[in-house]
This record gives sequence, C-alpha cells and structure tokens, in this order.
Amino acid sequence: MKKLNKTLKIIIWISIVIVFIAFCLWQNNSIVVSHFVYHNSRLPADFNNFKIVHISDLHNKMFGKEQAKLLNRIENLSPDLIIVTGDLIDRRRFDLDTAECFMRGAVKIAPTYYVSGNHEAWSGCYSQIKQRLDDLGVYIMDDTALDLSIGSSTIQLLDLADPDFYTSNYLEETDISNLEAQLEQWSNSEEFKLLLTHRPELFDLYCEHKIDLIFAGHAHGGQVRLPLIGGLAAPDQGLFPKYTSGSYNKGSSTMYVSRGLGNSIVPIRIFNRPEIVAVTLKNNYAPYSRK
Repeated sequence: MKKLNKTLKIIIWISIVIVFIAFCLWQNNSIVVSHFVYHNSRLPADFNNFKIVHISDLHNKMFGKEQAKLLNRIENLSPDLIIVTGDLIDRRRFDLDTAECFMRGAVKIAPTYYVSGNHEAWSGCYSQIKQRLDDLGVYIMDDTALDLSIGSSTIQLLDLADPDFYTSNYLEETDISNLEAQLEQWSNSEEFKLLLTHRPELFDLYCEHKIDLIFAGHAHGGQVRLPLIGGLAAPDQGLFPKYTSGSYNKGSSTMYVSRGLGNSIVPIRIFNRPEIVAVTLKNNYAPYSRK
C-alpha cells in the first residue's frame, strides 16, 4: 500500500508539472486581441471609425512561419494604421531578421509607424535597425511630429525616442530631459495629438503637455498578472506597477498600454497572454461614418 501511495504521488506531481508546462506554453504563444473604442469630440470628423492596431515589445518572438499567426490576426482586424511602440528586438539575443520578418508583413497590411524602445537604445545597432526598417517602408518616428490627414481633416502624430539612448543600463537613473523638451515644443499645438512612446510610466508628463491620445508598451503587462491585483512587476515601475495593461484616463488624456508579445529577462508569462491592441476612434459628433 505504501508503495502504491508513493507511485500515485509521483504520478500526480508529474501530471501537475506537465499541466503547468502546457499552461505556460499556451500563455506565451496564444495571442489575444483586446478591442477598445476611444471617444473624443476633438477628433476630426474624417477620423471617425479610424482603426489603429497597436503592437509592442516583440523581443524577437516568432509566431508561426514568417510571423504568419501574428500577421493574420492583424490583417483580419482591417486596420487603417499599425503602430509599433518599441523593443522589436532584444539586446541580449539580437535578431533583427525576426523583427524584419514581422515588419515586412505589417507594411503590406497598413501604413506602419515605429518608435524605439530601450532595447533598441542599448543594442548598439540602432543605425542598422533604422536602415533595415526604412528599406521596408516603415515610418521611423523618433522625436518626430507629422500631420496625418484624411480628407480635409488632420491630426498630429507625435513620437518620442526612448530616453535610454541617454543611459547605459537599468541601474542608471533615466534621463528624461530631452523627452520633456520635446513635449514642450508640442504642447501649444491646438490640433488633436496622438503620441507613440515606449514609456507608460511617464503618463502624468504626457498629460501635463496636453496629449490627447497615447500608445505605450514596455511594462509587459507586469509579466505575471494576479486576479484583482494586476501586474506583479514592470521595468521602471517596480513591484505592483500602476500602468501595465488597458486604458488609463486623466483630464483630457487617454493612454493605452500594450502587454506586448514577447519576453526579455523573464521567459514566462502567467495570466498574461501576448496581446494585440485594436482601438477604434470615434468622434461623438461626427456627421457621418467613414467607410
């Protein structure tokens, strides 16, 4: 009987391990699409029903042959715009080919705009990354403002280069002086402002400078998400971070934070599947819906 009980315990423990491994594989590879609707009467009428697909923190992750699983999910959303908010690559295992494979497919679906993250900043290969993406037709938007127009309507599309271009590792305090100066230049514009940035932890700063709509990544959803609590830890936010997933509102500003797609230091996601964010813009007073 004792031998039977010991065998049963071994079987139970082996089953638990197998189930946990299967769960982790599913959590790391099964993409979820999070849908949001953003309402703002300041949004020009021609941008009513404009759909943005937000991708962040790929970290060299491959989803199927030539990124087919990821690209098919994006294409099925029929986006008007694809935005990528940094960390396409991982500096610890640099693989630009995997990132390029995704971006090559993305530009065939919709205009694709990219802003750098801390891993690009620390890779030592950013000029190479920019050249490869530029050759693909990706709009590289570090510290750039441009007008995005539909019909007679225009909004400002803004981009902030990651502040870690001015630091060398996580131990150094992040220098945001250049970022603040850039925001100051844009704050007086009366146009609707859409900002791409890697950094969600600077939300209060974006609000101070009257940014209407912000897209960010970097937090990886907190890596491990706990019921009723949320993310457990995030870079530059520490334990129980404030900005990890979904939408955040303050005053006239709204920020959407992507949980990202890949992993970096920690190779496991728990209750935190890879995410595509899809946001449909709505002007509450638009006289018609754009086809």
